[in-house]
Amino acid sequence: MKIVIGLGNPGPEYVKTRHNVGFMVLDKIREEFGFDDFGAKSKLKSYISEGVFDGEKVVLVKPDTFMNKSGEAALAVKTFYKVDLKDLMVVYDDYDLPVGEIRYRENGSAGTHNGMKSCVEILGTEEVRRLRIGINNGFKVDDLSSYVLGRFSGEDMEKIKPAIQDAVAKIKNTLAI
Repeated sequence: MKIVIGLGNPGPEYVKTRHNVGFMVLDKIREEFGFDDFGAKSKLKSYISEGVFDGEKVVLVKPDTFMNKSGEAALAVKTFYKVDLKDLMVVYDDYDLPVGEIRYRENGSAGTHNGMKSCVEILGTEEVRRLRIGINNGFKVDDLSSYVLGRFSGEDMEKIKPAIQDAVAKIKNTLAI
């Protein structure tokens, strides 16, 4: 079994914001592989979509917590499904990368991302696979919170679409799903 957790904020007001790129990647996986629609699982503090790809069960997870409490959902899902960390990956936006760039790491610090900080803290380890998708359009921002909660410009969205597709391919190859 493989678990992919996409970080984002729940609620319609956050759809397609920069901070919800993780959710966008999971939506693309669900669509491409014909997985079930996402359904609320309050015990797991998440919306879950399940499917089978290449003979293996895959669980897609959108935490129903806000970003800075993402680790609560990650731990609930990991515990419920009884998976090792090697079978789990977290996908999220990264202000430290240019728009549309993706970067995969097997482990490491959470950097400046509060959602990943929560996952590392609550899971109790930096040994968490992660795939980051750049959202920085090259302009210095004074209010990072407003920036990440804002929507992509048309130009930036044209860079994000192929990055989402690249992220899906990377997840497929990395987790062998």
